[in-house]
Amino acid sequence: MEYERTDVAVDRLELLRAYGYGLCMGAADALPGVSGGTVALLLGFYGRLIAAITAFTPRRAIAVLRGYHPERRARARESLLELDLQFLIPLGVGMVTAVVLIADVVSSLAETHPIAIFGFFTGLIAASAITLGRSLELSSPTHVGAAVAGATLALLVAADILQLPGGGPLVIVFAGAIAISAMILPGISGSLILILLGQYVFLSGELSAFVRAGLGLLDGGSLAAVTDPGTTVALFMVGGIVGLVTIARVVRAALARNRGLTLVFLVSLIAGSVPAPLHNIADAHAWTTETIALTAAWAAIGAIALFALESLVGGFDPE
Repeated sequence: MEYERTDVAVDRLELLRAYGYGLCMGAADALPGVSGGTVALLLGFYGRLIAAITAFTPRRAIAVLRGYHPERRARARESLLELDLQFLIPLGVGMVTAVVLIADVVSSLAETHPIAIFGFFTGLIAASAITLGRSLELSSPTHVGAAVAGATLALLVAADILQLPGGGPLVIVFAGAIAISAMILPGISGSLILILLGQYVFLSGELSAFVRAGLGLLDGGSLAAVTDPGTTVALFMVGGIVGLVTIARVVRAALARNRGLTLVFLVSLIAGSVPAPLHNIADAHAWTTETIALTAAWAAIGAIALFALESLVGGFDPE
């Protein structure tokens, strides 16, 4: 006699769907100019994502950790359901899969073809600012001031006029906090923030090195080769967790209080970030006529790609 377990099949289908969502969201966030939050909106799971993330509180985390005690297991089970881990875990695994694959490609291209990859990124960012800016209105002096402030801040950071204090672990944690927070916001790409902070190439390389070293352990590789990049990845993840429970909530509160003004500031940050990838080209090549022409050509390809994606999905909206 054969038994049909439809409940298990449905659960597996939900896990697979969430993993697919994560692949799409991770791929978007790994590329500057395309937002994982926008992908979540387009695919219809943004509300569930935000609800699950904002459900993560110290109280619920402690309740789960205390689940080993028989009298507290009911509360631990309730907290687990509130955290929606059956959705967040496969989503997160899918995002990590996509980010690892794209980071490896970007790390390689940044060394071999910097003009192509960073010219392409410049076009993606510029086109993203245009598509998102179309739906915004500068209806008051306050909105104009927010736009100027956002664009100026991004330009100052991109030009290395305004720099992060300190370096090393502190910067990595800070970059993780800001970038992961941006990943859940429609219109803002986490990788765009990393480019703006000058950490994108470094972190992509460290992630690729960590994965390669980890796989190398299966063939008798050295544990020491995993430690260095692994420390960087761990610091970034710590920053990401801090960002999700702090910065992301602050931005969400700002959107709830004054959505229009906040969106103007966020989109202006994108607009001011357009020159940021060009510094990576300047580090490898002098700005000759040929370099400028090739960069412009690849930027045009990046812009066309984003405009085509916008047309395919029916338009991007920072809301």
